[in-house]
Amino acid sequence: MFNRVITNQTKTMVLLMLVFTAIILLFSGLVYFSIVNFSHQRFYELLKIRTATIVQIEKSKDHLDLPENYILSSLNDEELPMEKDYVFAVPTDSNFRKISQEVHIPDYFFKNILKKGEDNYNDKEFYYIGQSFRYDDKDYIAIASAKNHYVIYYLGFLKRTLLTCIVLSLFFSMIFSFYLSKTLFKPILKITGKVKEISSENLHLRLEPQPDNKELNELVDTFNDMLNRIETSFETQNHLIGNVSHELRTPLTSIMGEADVALSISRTPEEYKETLEIILDEAEKLDKKIKALLMIAQTGFDGKIQKMDKVRMDQLLWDVIETLRKIDSRNNIYLDISMLPDNPKKLKVQGNEQLLHLAVANIISNGCKYSNFQQVKVSLGATDADVYIIVKDNGIGIPQQEMNKIYDPFFRASNTNNYEGYGIGLPLARNIVRMHHGELIVTSNENQGTTVQMRFPNFYSTQKETV
Repeated sequence: MFNRVITNQTKTMVLLMLVFTAIILLFSGLVYFSIVNFSHQRFYELLKIRTATIVQIEKSKDHLDLPENYILSSLNDEELPMEKDYVFAVPTDSNFRKISQEVHIPDYFFKNILKKGEDNYNDKEFYYIGQSFRYDDKDYIAIASAKNHYVIYYLGFLKRTLLTCIVLSLFFSMIFSFYLSKTLFKPILKITGKVKEISSENLHLRLEPQPDNKELNELVDTFNDMLNRIETSFETQNHLIGNVSHELRTPLTSIMGEADVALSISRTPEEYKETLEIILDEAEKLDKKIKALLMIAQTGFDGKIQKMDKVRMDQLLWDVIETLRKIDSRNNIYLDISMLPDNPKKLKVQGNEQLLHLAVANIISNGCKYSNFQQVKVSLGATDADVYIIVKDNGIGIPQQEMNKIYDPFFRASNTNNYEGYGIGLPLARNIVRMHHGELIVTSNENQGTTVQMRFPNFYSTQKETV
């Protein structure tokens, strides 16, 4: 529930603050521990120099005969803060317990000096460094110690300074994170507000591109493209509803009108028969239009419900041409095979043979009908990836101003009044071609003919894409 309340802007701001905080703490820790380490090393170097000086002083004496377990001297030159210097004769039994109790230095420190020749030690307040030396066949230990004021006082000041800097940095990082997150999400919030204004009543509105923001502009362009498709779909749907209403209303009006006339007065059997024939004819037209609508609706799917096999497009074309010639002997179709590939495998596509037959037959049949049964040229060709069918006629063509409506169901061009048809062949064919991941392109000029190009990916290129 809490995650749903927090916005992405808040999450981004918190994330930026956490990142800044981690970086600030990391660098502050590095600075602090580096300085502490440097101060320790530097102070030990000073004590080492002091110890070496003590050894040289002691060795320069004419006589150095010290009793065992006895503190020779304690120097307070104050060259270093609260400095104390010691020189001890090493006991014959190497037991430093008595000396350790007197000077409050752990006995293992003395043993380490004898073992290593030199060692250092600190008790958080005083720093000690010791060095062993030999004089007149006797072993001695020289120790220099002092209080590290730098660590005690100056590092305390450094801690306070770093803590103050951390608090101020966190404060400014919070302000910066808020400003940055707000700046980053401002165009997105602007787009969101604009999108909320868009509805079915104002689909013409579009999102404005954002200056100097390539990624966001890609989102804007994608969304605008989607709006274009949605607007086109709405317009097509409204147009389709209008066309369907008109096309279905016409036969229904005729049926109801004939029935009303027949029932208004008593008529002879011949008149009733004539009326029934008219009603039957109009009912058949209505049935064909409803079947056409169902066919268009079914071919609007992705084709997964259809059985797909390997189809040889040259064989399919021969079957279509033979079928059309049987339907009407006036159909004059010429098949151009000059572009056939050497390898017949390139002519195979993955598809549903019945649907492909229906689409190709519709296109060629339209070419024959609207060219008044003049010769229609059908060309078949293939590349390594695609199969092409081109249907060219010399018929009445399509007016240029009506080309944008040719895929609307039941739309018929203004120059087709003398030709029978329902206006479903071309949109049906395009749906079938799209089901097969192909493309249908129509080019036409009025009174100069129409060319329809259908492209299908061949079977082997389709298999490579699925793999």
